[in-house]
Amino acid sequence: MVAMNEEIPDFETKAFHGNAIVDIKLSDFRGKWLVMAFYPADFTFVCPTELQELAQTYDQFQESDAEVVAISTDTAFSHLAWHDSSPAVGLVQFPMLADPTGKICKAFGTYIEDKGLSWRATFIIDPDGKLKAMSMHDNDIGRSALEILRQVQAAKHVRENPGIQCPAGWRPGAETVRPADDLVGKM
Repeated sequence: MVAMNEEIPDFETKAFHGNAIVDIKLSDFRGKWLVMAFYPADFTFVCPTELQELAQTYDQFQESDAEVVAISTDTAFSHLAWHDSSPAVGLVQFPMLADPTGKICKAFGTYIEDKGLSWRATFIIDPDGKLKAMSMHDNDIGRSALEILRQVQAAKHVRENPGIQCPAGWRPGAETVRPADDLVGKM
């Protein structure tokens, strides 16, 4: 499983993106922040609410130099059909990655073996391909796109300002924390 501050593995998979089925590699996103939003399955109940919210904030992610990808164990053709039939999912402009074998989900520790589905999980990857934040929870609980965006902005701010830390609830323009010089390196 991917560990914090380690480089994520590269995978190539099919995706639904830009009204087409395309080949995508995770390494295609190097040089940008990457939000990987794993979800259980297409044609479900909570998942379209999350994808709609991510779609509605997608411009803000892009303004933060971040790309978003959604990943489930469905095929790219299932993603296409869901996109074409759901008003909520129809708003999605970011890539919807297909992982029908569960290989990507397994590498990230989100795969539910006895169901062939993924847990609801979010991974934030820096421009060097290193994991900076992750969260995973029960599939009955939806995520907040605005909280994911806040985490991307905080991770980006910390990267651009070495030696500072972002406290709970930090938003761009808010006060940051600079540990005392004698404590730097001990945390």
